[in-house]
Amino acid sequence: MTYFKTCKSRLYAGVATGVVTLCLSGVSSSEADAQTASSQTLPPIAVDAPQQRARTSTVRTRTAPQRVTRVAPRQQTEQPVAPTTTMGTTRTIGTPAPAYAGGQVATGGTLGLLGSTSVMNTPFSTVNYTSELIENQQGRTAADTLINDASVRTTTGGNGFDDTFQIRGFQVGSGDVGLNGLYGLVSSSRVPSQIIERIELLKGPGALINGMAPGSSVGGGINIATKRAGEVPFSRLTPFFMSAGNYGMHLETSQRFGANKEWGVRFNGVGRNGEASVDGGNWRAGLGALSLDYRGERFRWTLDAISQNDDTKNFRPQMTVQATVPFIPAPPDARSNWYPGTMLTQRDNTIASSFEYDLADAVTAYAGIGYREGKNEQIFPDSRVGGPTGMDALGNFRVGNGYYDSYSKTLSGNVGLRSRFNTGFIGHSVNVGFSGFQQENGNSSSVNPAAQAISSNIYNPLPLPMITVPRLTPGKASDITRTSVAIADTMSFLNDMFLVTVGVRHQMVKQDAFNPVSGVPGASYDSGATTPLAGVVFKPWHNVSLYANYAEGLSQGQVVPGGAPNNYTNAGAVLAPFKSKQQEAGVKVDWGTITTTAAVFQITRPATQTTPAGELSYNGEQRNRGLELNAYGLVMPGLRGLVSATFLKPELTNPTNPLERGNDAAGVPDKTFSAGLDWDTPWVYGLSLNGRVIYTGQSYLTSANLPNQRFSDWTRLDIGARYTTTAITGKPVTIRANIENVTGENYWLTTGNFVTVGSPRTYVVSAAFDF
Repeated sequence: MTYFKTCKSRLYAGVATGVVTLCLSGVSSSEADAQTASSQTLPPIAVDAPQQRARTSTVRTRTAPQRVTRVAPRQQTEQPVAPTTTMGTTRTIGTPAPAYAGGQVATGGTLGLLGSTSVMNTPFSTVNYTSELIENQQGRTAADTLINDASVRTTTGGNGFDDTFQIRGFQVGSGDVGLNGLYGLVSSSRVPSQIIERIELLKGPGALINGMAPGSSVGGGINIATKRAGEVPFSRLTPFFMSAGNYGMHLETSQRFGANKEWGVRFNGVGRNGEASVDGGNWRAGLGALSLDYRGERFRWTLDAISQNDDTKNFRPQMTVQATVPFIPAPPDARSNWYPGTMLTQRDNTIASSFEYDLADAVTAYAGIGYREGKNEQIFPDSRVGGPTGMDALGNFRVGNGYYDSYSKTLSGNVGLRSRFNTGFIGHSVNVGFSGFQQENGNSSSVNPAAQAISSNIYNPLPLPMITVPRLTPGKASDITRTSVAIADTMSFLNDMFLVTVGVRHQMVKQDAFNPVSGVPGASYDSGATTPLAGVVFKPWHNVSLYANYAEGLSQGQVVPGGAPNNYTNAGAVLAPFKSKQQEAGVKVDWGTITTTAAVFQITRPATQTTPAGELSYNGEQRNRGLELNAYGLVMPGLRGLVSATFLKPELTNPTNPLERGNDAAGVPDKTFSAGLDWDTPWVYGLSLNGRVIYTGQSYLTSANLPNQRFSDWTRLDIGARYTTTAITGKPVTIRANIENVTGENYWLTTGNFVTVGSPRTYVVSAAFDF
């Protein structure tokens, strides 16, 4: 076990039972308590007992008819009246949308060009997770929270290179996560939970909402809303421990200043060190995040400065599987490392600022800009050299060793005008905006000759061979510039019974490629495309929303590679941007303290294909059709729940091989479930228990869909407890203990032939002391 060392110069929670319980409880709730009438939660009562939750939240500002809960507020008698939420206004800076009943999700969130909007008024499938849920489940990164939604799965495990997501069956890279509405400003590897106030999840393509994502993902969008200073000041120190010997400390403080508390300061500092989830590994990390904000009568301003540093020894391995294996090899122990001797260093520094100014009561000008520098240095084992690519059915493989280092520099910004006005009996919410994105990427690769590769096995791996080549300085590999202009209008009719949203964005993409060694310019790319959006919400009752949408995603065209093994006849050509298209329809019902949603959708995405003439082009197509079911809220006083299920058909409608038409896309499961409950025990005040079940169905190794090449389904069980008391220091102390993957299941995470093993049984313990 590795002991905690100070990081120098670094500040750094049964599926079926849940569904039935939530639905039965929801049906019994009153329509008059609906979220659309006013956001609901059960209010606290004043008692001489510890607070249930360790942080104050805008959940406690609701005014509709309420029920009594057992949750005692932190310093409730001193809490001033919270500012009006930004939801439904032309503002996005300020108090976010209040939490829904139970406090685990919010009643709305920011949605790029559409502004700050209620979930019930949005013609899309969205979920907005709160920091309260993140803290109680003790998530380390955004990925630990996003798997509460069945439509989201991670394809990488903890302590790996990055957090890569799969949303509605399509990959969403870690670099496609937004920060306060701007792309490219968070770490290209992972987002630490300590900086997050809201995780805003949009399911489906959203090129209109925030523009083209850096990685051109179309399955969905993830936006991180950073923490701001709240109305109640606090300082909190949280020591924590994670198996098998990773220790750390989290310091958080929040304060507002000024005659009207217009100035806010919030700081988060985290340091950790020690072995985490890989045998012989070490995860040393540091985080420093400073947030400043100003809330004036008309002018509002924010500033975020984030420094994130990670050093990982023996990070979680990944590998390809040979496409010809007679069967899928059994997953090895989740704590094993197939490449003993790896090292990964990651550095990210971000500074971002935004402002809003109310030109009139319902007209707001806004702008934002941010800059990020990131770099990665790693010992890069490669199982694609010196023999057949990847592992065989018995886990045998050959591996070479070398270095792969990279960097990126990103400048991202937007500017625009939001307004709300009426034309006769029609209400309008109009946003006109411009966005810009410029990113320079560089890399260097130096790998041992193939003759120096060694034979190894995932069940009994050998140390990596010594690196015999020099480490090179990363050189510029690409320069990408994206600009776009967009306009959207949400029109309301009959007192918001009908809401119609239309919009269009014109995106320009320019990319220049360079040889990272010589610096010689390569292929160039300069093109544009227009993506429309249309959505409608019909509310026959104030707590029921029927919605439908048509949305397009936009992806950057690739430069056709040259040489073997493909030998394309159009090598060096730059393919035009391509569009993905979504049709979706659904229903949302707010039963008072429970909201249920159901949605059907279809997303079609072009795929590359080789023509008879030997050219690479976008002639293929993958079509994902699915059904999503969700429920969240307060099942009964003291019992909170999140339940979701997704059924998916990821069909190849126009594959390269005509014999594969109608087959499933590789690496996409046909069904997924997520369910969690959080319960305040009646016999010990301040004690809460929680549990979560994550299930992922089978998926195929390749698009050939051979029955012997199918990854097994898997189920993960998490449990936890927390206890809040004031008996220790006179101020709230919250002790949390969670066990993830209680049964110690070993299972594959995959995008097809590229695999890793899910995280092992993991213990996480913390104690939050307010002072």
